[in-house]
Amino acid sequence: MGIATKDRGDGLKNLDFLQVNKFGNKGGFGKVGVLMGGASTERGVSLKSGKAVYESLKQLNLNVIAVDITTDNIDENKELIEAQKIDCAFLALHGRFGEDGQIQEILESLKIAYTGSGALASRIAMDKVASREIFQSHGLRVPKCEVLEKAVYKRGNTFDVKEFKAPFVVKPVAHGSSVGLSIVDKESDLDNAVNLAFSFDERVLIEEYISGREVTVGILDDHVLPVVEIIPKKRFFDYEAKYQAGMTEYIVPAKLEDKIVHDLGEMALKAHKALGCYGCSRVDIILHNADMPVILEVNTIPGFTQTSLLPKAAKAAGIGFAQLCGKLIQLAYEKAHA
Repeated sequence: MGIATKDRGDGLKNLDFLQVNKFGNKGGFGKVGVLMGGASTERGVSLKSGKAVYESLKQLNLNVIAVDITTDNIDENKELIEAQKIDCAFLALHGRFGEDGQIQEILESLKIAYTGSGALASRIAMDKVASREIFQSHGLRVPKCEVLEKAVYKRGNTFDVKEFKAPFVVKPVAHGSSVGLSIVDKESDLDNAVNLAFSFDERVLIEEYISGREVTVGILDDHVLPVVEIIPKKRFFDYEAKYQAGMTEYIVPAKLEDKIVHDLGEMALKAHKALGCYGCSRVDIILHNADMPVILEVNTIPGFTQTSLLPKAAKAAGIGFAQLCGKLIQLAYEKAHA
């Protein structure tokens, strides 16, 4: 008998969750390692996610350990993980060496089940250029953008934005948590924003600024979770707005017309599947002109604290944080034995 979820018209009512009491046997899921930390700029956020997941799995009486990843050296991490003798890895690693497919490849080489998307889907989702090409090929609307290569830019220090006008959004191609992101109102100010973004990546996106309501849609086991609206007190949802208490208001479920909610869910699930994502993801979208969704990116390892956006959406669907974490482990084993 599965845990009932609230029927919000999004298909969740039929989602089959294991009951918490089935986790009572510590041997049921073997030894679970929560991989957290990492060497990226998102290390601090990752440690918070990992700690929250670890505590929830302990509450479920699972045999769980915390594994702090401190380097992006492949051989050192392979040796560290192998020494833990875990049967399953819960990935709470954000940013590089977490969401870019590298840790997934290590776990596959060790034949260890792990939560979330596979190596290829993770790598593509992390790359905003590659993922947007796939979104467009599936008929999904994305912002107009131009890509700058650091080596080319440093030689000539010039670029020409032809397709759109200010304001611009400047961001690293493969980075998360809005690190290195700027909104630029005048073309003459682009250089500073571009150089900031280049300090985090070898490639930079200059894209059109899309005004509108910012929303995010969680996907869990190919089911759409309730839409979350994000209302930052600052101009946009930057690093401070994401992680400093009181800087952002979240409305879940978002107060939107049923048709818009349906369209957002369809778009998010289509993007999730187009990239080949698995288990869960969080799809960030701008709702332009009240009814025109524009997709920004797919996060394959979204935040996992009790107040993070995916858990907020799950809670609105009647899925507790521990249940969410347990479900992802279940899916990890299903993927490993498919």
